[in-house]
Amino acid sequence: MASFKVKPEHSGPPELYYNETEAAKYASNSHITAIQHEMAERALELLALPEGKQGFLLDVGCGTGMSSEVILDAGHLFVGVDVSKPMLQIARQDEDLESGDFVHQDMGLGMPFRPGSFDGAISISAIQWLCHANASNENPKKRLLFFFQSLYGCLGRGSRAVFQFYPENDQQCDLIMAAAHKAGFNGG
Repeated sequence: MASFKVKPEHSGPPELYYNETEAAKYASNSHITAIQHEMAERALELLALPEGKQGFLLDVGCGTGMSSEVILDAGHLFVGVDVSKPMLQIARQDEDLESGDFVHQDMGLGMPFRPGSFDGAISISAIQWLCHANASNENPKKRLLFFFQSLYGCLGRGSRAVFQFYPENDQQCDLIMAAAHKAGFNGG
């Protein structure tokens, strides 16, 4: 008999799904850690930051800080943003991440930073959460657009943002790409 695991995005909002138990399981899973580190390293490469210059980066959907650790290891500074308090609590307790900052924020409500604050942004395995409405007042299209507009604003001129995500279908890819393009991003 086949076992079907429900995708986390179908289990409700991330701030409820990633409770203390799920956050601890996520942080202690060596397979997830290895994959997240590899994807964060590739995202950092794609940012094409100037060699030898310390960047100030935004880690969107930072969770327990796995990708933030990659940012620090590459010699950059970071601010991590996540909607799950238990995930952020684990990140804040990690001594290797003490030089970074963490902000509790729903990315669908925008990035609460001044214009031009960051040299780049990465997001690993997070943006697909915005494709789901978890309440009657949540509109994925509007939340994605607001997120991308606010992100575009807080990046410095010429800065890049790199996203790795798990779309369920082509429609989710199209929805995400349309919002990003409308906000001013190009690429794909």
